[in-house]
Amino acid sequence: MRLWSLNPKYLDAKGLIGLWREALLAKAVLEGKTTGYKFHPQLTRFKNFSDPIKAINLYLYFVYLEAKKRNYNFDKKKFYVSNLEFKLIAVSKNQIQFEFFHLLKKLKKRDKKRHFFLSKLKLKDLELNPIFYIAKNSFFDPG
Repeated sequence: MRLWSLNPKYLDAKGLIGLWREALLAKAVLEGKTTGYKFHPQLTRFKNFSDPIKAINLYLYFVYLEAKKRNYNFDKKKFYVSNLEFKLIAVSKNQIQFEFFHLLKKLKKRDKKRHFFLSKLKLKDLELNPIFYIAKNSFFDPG
């Protein structure tokens, strides 16, 4: 299960579609509708939020918006958002760094144009899915 902290706009087509499916699976897990993946580490930050279902629905909403920009046909009925909220869940800079370099490796094989564009970005300039924010006192591990 890969629930990217990075803004979905950075993902290629395969990555965005995969993210949608994974986030829907995460939602089903958080709602108790499936027996698998209950203890997957990617779910921890959602489980630790005061309202995990609200958080995953907001996450899906922002994935949906990116898909809509690309004219993909993702089903808006798969999630419910009563009001928009931003910056709900903290992530570390290390997590963002890890995800960014992981994504670059994937894009190098799948989407060379996107890889070229993203490889020019600085870590400090990366945007996150709007439900996440960088935790204070988190740092990049140079190793």
